[in-house]
Amino acid sequence: MKRSIQKIISHILKRLAQATVLRYKPAIVGVTGSAGKTSTVLAIAAALQEERSVRPPYGNFNSDMGLPLTILGEWPQEELRLFSRDYKPGQNSFKKILFLLKVMALGAYRLAVRAPYPEVLVLEYGIDKPGDMRRLIAIARPNVTVMTAIGDTPAHVEFFESAEAVVREKARLIECLPATGTAVLNMDDDYLMGLTLRTRAEVMTFGFEPEATLAVENLEYLVKAGAPAGIAFKLKHAGATVPVRLTGALGRAQAYATAAGAAVGLIFGLNLVSICGSLEKNYRPAPHRMQLVPGIKSSLLIDDSYNASPLSMRSALETLKALPAKRRVAVLGDMLEIGEYAMEAHEKLGQFAAQAADALFLVGPRAKFIGEGARKKGFDMKDIQHFDTADEARAALQNFVATGDLVLVKGAHAMGMEALVKEIKDAAIV
Repeated sequence: MKRSIQKIISHILKRLAQATVLRYKPAIVGVTGSAGKTSTVLAIAAALQEERSVRPPYGNFNSDMGLPLTILGEWPQEELRLFSRDYKPGQNSFKKILFLLKVMALGAYRLAVRAPYPEVLVLEYGIDKPGDMRRLIAIARPNVTVMTAIGDTPAHVEFFESAEAVVREKARLIECLPATGTAVLNMDDDYLMGLTLRTRAEVMTFGFEPEATLAVENLEYLVKAGAPAGIAFKLKHAGATVPVRLTGALGRAQAYATAAGAAVGLIFGLNLVSICGSLEKNYRPAPHRMQLVPGIKSSLLIDDSYNASPLSMRSALETLKALPAKRRVAVLGDMLEIGEYAMEAHEKLGQFAAQAADALFLVGPRAKFIGEGARKKGFDMKDIQHFDTADEARAALQNFVATGDLVLVKGAHAMGMEALVKEIKDAAIV
């Protein structure tokens, strides 16, 4: 799509989205953070959907194009995929223009003729560079903001002057809240808890800290036929404790997402028992985000291949370490957009991976520092294999995987780690 046409269409979509919010006045829940945003968006929608009409975005539509598309309607997935990472910029330009013209026409019609509209919009606010958050807030200012986690090396820090600058940019989403709004913060993240004075809104917290408004307790892994099958834990609020069981979900990250979703449910007046029931019924991990997938040769995969940051990488490895398996295999690709932190972050990750995995498959030029970190922790070099690209790793990984293996696959989206999942997942799984 030519840049000039795209710019005009983008401007019109933003104006239509702003007008739609003014006309229908939905409650807006904004979600941001360096990891866990999409899972949290899905958990919020799952917590609310039994008692509220709610619309989350498709995938991680979190940009100044994605927000208007979510606000203006629900669209066929095959059309929304035109704007996903499945396609390179410039591909299918004509189809994109036709689709966006349809969106504009229907958006204008729904302004002129009142139509059914959701009570709650759950929007993901993603930033890549300074100024992004201001532009997104100008499209839709939230009533409730959920901040998932930041960590010591935030995603996209390469495009900011420092990690603190990333935090300041994301913090705009709680600074913009009205006094009647609510900020929902991860109490286990020191960066986030340092932001409580930057908002006029009420502050709620979630996490494993016992003092959190929504506290996660007694996290354990569900096992079926000797293999991981999900997680179980308890959510505690105001003296009440309710159990939660999530089939097919893994890791602390999923518990965090669920707790954040429950907190938002409480804000909207739901009771904790009904919230947890709705989460159990409706919540499923997003594709390629800590998904359990049957693998070749009766192995089991943890497909977390969508993207990677230092925070999410460590969390995934913690999960791998905690689960039962004959052999734990970590297939790790480069982490991108972390700038000057790259060498140190990859080496630190390798030191942790040495304690979590029995074998390492590393993909990409930066991933060699994961191997170096593992070596410094005494990891046997014969259990480390390094490849320049995911394509080069395919055959070796397929030959290596054996019965009873638990295989974690994770890396930056640009590294193509999803292709490795396709290579080693059970052929019967679509």
